[in-house]
Parts: sequence; C-alpha cells; structure tokens
Amino acid sequence: MLKIIRTDSTNPDFLQLVDELNAALAIRDGADYTFYAQFNKIDKIQYVVVIYNSGKPVGCGAIKAYDEVTMEVKRMFVRQEVRGQGLGYAVLGALELWARELNYNRCVLETGKKQPEAISLYKKAGYQTIPNYGQYAGVDNSICFEKKLLK
Repeated sequence: MLKIIRTDSTNPDFLQLVDELNAALAIRDGADYTFYAQFNKIDKIQYVVVIYNSGKPVGCGAIKAYDEVTMEVKRMFVRQEVRGQGLGYAVLGALELWARELNYNRCVLETGKKQPEAISLYKKAGYQTIPNYGQYAGVDNSICFEKKLLK
C-alpha cells in the first residue's frame, strides 16, 4: 500500500533517501557533482514529501520558494528497485498540490542532461523546457523546466 506524507527536511527517511540520491548523482555526474551539490542543501527545506510502499520509504521530493509566485522542485528521488511504477509522478503531483495550497502558481526545476529518466518524468508531467535560470544559467549539463499550476 502506498502512502505519501508531508514533512520537512529533518525527517530521517527523507535524509536517508537524499543520501542515496547524492551517492547516485556523484556517480552519474562525475566531476560535475561538486558544482551541483552546492545548490542542493536541505537543512532549511520546509516542504518535503516522502512516499512509502508497504511502510518502507521509497521516494521523496521537496519544494522551496524561488520567488513570490514560484516554487522550485528539489531532491526528487525514487529508489531503483521501485522505478517504473509511477511513484515519481505521485511525488511530483503531491508537491504541485502543496505548492498550489500555498498559493504558488508555478514550479521550476533543474535536472542534468545525464538523467534521461528524470527528463522523461518531467515532460510526462507537463513540464516545459525553459532557459536555464539562476545558478544554472550557462551550465551546459543542466536542463531547466517549468509548469504553470492551475488553481
């Protein structure tokens, strides 16, 4: 049975999943990992979701305010053994719902070009590519997306 909870970045299951995400990204991104890691601090993220399958934490994601109307999606991760079951899509949907409840009308995110699974998920979820924003402007390995949230 699936269950999604709302929490914050102090949740131990979220912290464990982020450790797994960081380990996977360190391998995938190689020398670029250190550059990206500086933008993925989680110590003050208030809006985190963790998805559980039969009581076991299997995925997570977070949002943080980017500007007055925009939330940035961060730390999206689903464990390898349960990928392909729509869990990432469920996490993303829960984050978008929460952003709407907080009166934000847009989500943005960045992912790496070396993460085709993530790119596919975001496109399937209705995200559109945009010029790289903020710290990702001019970064060749980054691809940025946005989605307007309907009330």
